[in-house]
Amino acid sequence: MHAEFGEHIVSTDQRMLDLDFACAALNRTYWAQERPEELIRKSIAKSLCFGVYEKNSGKQVGFARVVTDEATFAWVCDVVIDEGSRGKGLGKLLMSCVSEHPFVKGCNSILGTRDAHGLYEKYGWKKTEMMRRIPSPP
Repeated sequence: MHAEFGEHIVSTDQRMLDLDFACAALNRTYWAQERPEELIRKSIAKSLCFGVYEKNSGKQVGFARVVTDEATFAWVCDVVIDEGSRGKGLGKLLMSCVSEHPFVKGCNSILGTRDAHGLYEKYGWKKTEMMRRIPSPP
């Protein structure tokens, strides 16, 4: 998937991803701040990833990751926009592309978040209660 919107591009082409950006951006979040870089890189390699890039410079300014079977289930996670690029509608752009992707659109999907509920609700997300299993530390 490749889409152009104003001064930005959204793409699922893994070759375009700036893994250093993704690792640094995720390490600044409340949910992935303890996640080792090696684990972030492995998760990206095994997922459908979306990058948001500036058209002129090619600089990556956004990222989202989806774990999916491409038919019935999708877990949208690791959604992040660079601090310096926030407030420009890029979160909306990213979630629009994620929500409309054929591997996500027709699936039962989950997304865990402590914030930005208003953003996600615009794309059909609803708060629900669900079970969760967290692996024990080694």
